[in-house]
Amino acid sequence: MVRPKKHLGQHFLKNETIAQQIANSLQPGDYDKVVEIGPGMGVLTQFLLKSNKDVHVVELDSESVEYLKGHFAMRYDHIVEGDFLKMDLKETFGSNIAVIGNFPYNISSQIVFKVLENRHMIPQMAGMFQKEVAERIVAGPGSKTYGIISVLAAAYYDSEYLFTVDKEEFNPPPKVQSGVIRLVRKDDYSLPCDEKLFRTVVKTAFNQRRKTLRNALKSMGLSEELKASDLMTKRAEQLSLGDFIDITKTLQQP
Repeated sequence: MVRPKKHLGQHFLKNETIAQQIANSLQPGDYDKVVEIGPGMGVLTQFLLKSNKDVHVVELDSESVEYLKGHFAMRYDHIVEGDFLKMDLKETFGSNIAVIGNFPYNISSQIVFKVLENRHMIPQMAGMFQKEVAERIVAGPGSKTYGIISVLAAAYYDSEYLFTVDKEEFNPPPKVQSGVIRLVRKDDYSLPCDEKLFRTVVKTAFNQRRKTLRNALKSMGLSEELKASDLMTKRAEQLSLGDFIDITKTLQQP
């Protein structure tokens, strides 16, 4: 047995039926390997291995790594000890991967941002988050949970909230409910605008989400045309992905 460590955000799922559901949430797709983040004692890993996929696991906790090596018939080079957030994914895994996991809640949003940065080699992602974070990732315009991560995820992936998991299904139980979601990369995941500027626009708008866009984006040197736009009278949470792209394209104009 591995002792759950609070500083690593470990809450081990006990319910194997739910673990099977999470493993099944990955759809067939354009990926060569499945990379599980934070396997712990392998409750999800066991079902991934039964699917005949080329499964690799990434685990920061050395105690969990030793447990996995002793309890699963996996090649040792498929059990990677380290921090997923610090890895060069191309160097470590070499090809297209699907990412899955009962993600440690203290780094789950950072994992999503890492996936978005590496979208060219991650056609799909599925897994469990704190319910509030899961809802934020899949949220649409007009929702109070709609934010930076919602827009950036929607730019490149189609997202879906799959099901909720009760806190009593874990050891130790977290203080909140959990939610399982799936992200499937869009066929065309390039944006018709400067993508770096797009990310800056989104982050700047939501960092002052109570202000209208005219005030929130003031530091970006808005043209008179943009200032006069009806979009500028709205707040960030009211804007669609298309609206953010349109603002970015207008800002690009000389």
